[in-house]
Amino acid sequence: MLRALAVDDERPSLEELLYLLNADPRIGSAEGAGDATEALRRINRALESGPDGPDAIDVVFLDIQMPGLDGLDLARLLTGFARPPLVVFVTAHEDFAVQAFDLKAVDYVLKPVRKERLAEAVRRAAAQRGTTPPEPAPRIPVHEPDPDHIAVELGGVTRFVAVDDITHVEAQGDYARLHTDRGSHLVRIPLSTLEERWRSRGFVRIHRRHLVALRHIGELRLDAGTVSVLIGSEELQVSRRHARELRDLLMRRTTG
Repeated sequence: MLRALAVDDERPSLEELLYLLNADPRIGSAEGAGDATEALRRINRALESGPDGPDAIDVVFLDIQMPGLDGLDLARLLTGFARPPLVVFVTAHEDFAVQAFDLKAVDYVLKPVRKERLAEAVRRAAAQRGTTPPEPAPRIPVHEPDPDHIAVELGGVTRFVAVDDITHVEAQGDYARLHTDRGSHLVRIPLSTLEERWRSRGFVRIHRRHLVALRHIGELRLDAGTVSVLIGSEELQVSRRHARELRDLLMRRTTG
């Protein structure tokens, strides 16, 4: 069973997180820390105790924006340890996902925390730590997804974004950021999955980090051997390996 440390400077959020963790049967123990400095002291004690010691910690559920040492700072410090605990970020801000996964985070959970979403993060941590087999957790059967919309989560609210409104998609670690004329949304779906799912809807890969909707391309630019596209006011670079295919697709679209 996992031994967890929850870190959050907001007491109500910390208490709610600890309540949810203690209710999960895969969590053997869960304790809290009110800031990253306190958490670092607790983690140091855990490392001195050893992986099988009484003070050991398997996973840290870590807020990002905290006064003084923030969650990203703490996660960077942990990468310097020989056997650091796993890290799950729990935050109200979706803008740090890239940094989080660069730091090898197990998961990135948005506040307000839903019981089902936290359970998925615990499952991933348990599988990575080897305390449970890495099979997917049982899921409640759901209807097939609507092909014309994609569900996005923001602040505990699920919204449905029309695929036709998406101008381009940007890879951000294990996540993808969906851009529309009205803003952007982060979803935990790899860019390669969206490329396959939306190929028939006119989306094409132009770079290892970008997938674009052909209908939203305003200009194709060639400058000193480099190719780029203009989508709204944003200019995106086209990699050399994708340039010919993109030009052919745009030509067929305009002449066909």
